[in-house]
Amino acid sequence: MLEEKLKEAIVDELKRQAANSPQTLKVEGSEELIVNGKIDLSELVMVIAGSVAGGP
Repeated sequence: MLEEKLKEAIVDELKRQAANSPQTLKVEGSEELIVNGKIDLSELVMVIAGSVAGGP
């Protein structure tokens, strides 16, 4: 359960970042990701921490 929630949070955040900056980040896939570009690590960490803490 926690593992699935974490996977979903990570994929959703990476895809959100890619949608906001399509010129600098591309994300493909869902179970196995292909990621090419710059990732805002601070935002990704906040999403993961929120997921673990039970946030949205």
